[in-house]
Amino acid sequence: MDALIHLASFIAPAVAVGALVALAGRLWFSTAGSSGRWWQHTAIDSLAGVGALLGGLWYFGVDGKMATYAAMVAAAATSQWVCSKGWKG
Repeated sequence: MDALIHLASFIAPAVAVGALVALAGRLWFSTAGSSGRWWQHTAIDSLAGVGALLGGLWYFGVDGKMATYAAMVAAAATSQWVCSKGWKG
């Protein structure tokens, strides 16, 4: 049970940031150019954030580094930009 709680606590920041970035992407980018629903964007952004957290855990050897959290935000924002086709204007 403790391992499950620890895993959920490790993933929770990525899911929260993924949901907030997906919501901000819906408000910032037009929905006509985006592909997918809001929950798909949330899932993709969250997976990108979890990937960044795992990369930070591997690189630093511990979780909770500010550089890892910055990479998580950058990964989620980049994936939202790609999903929303932000390069098209």
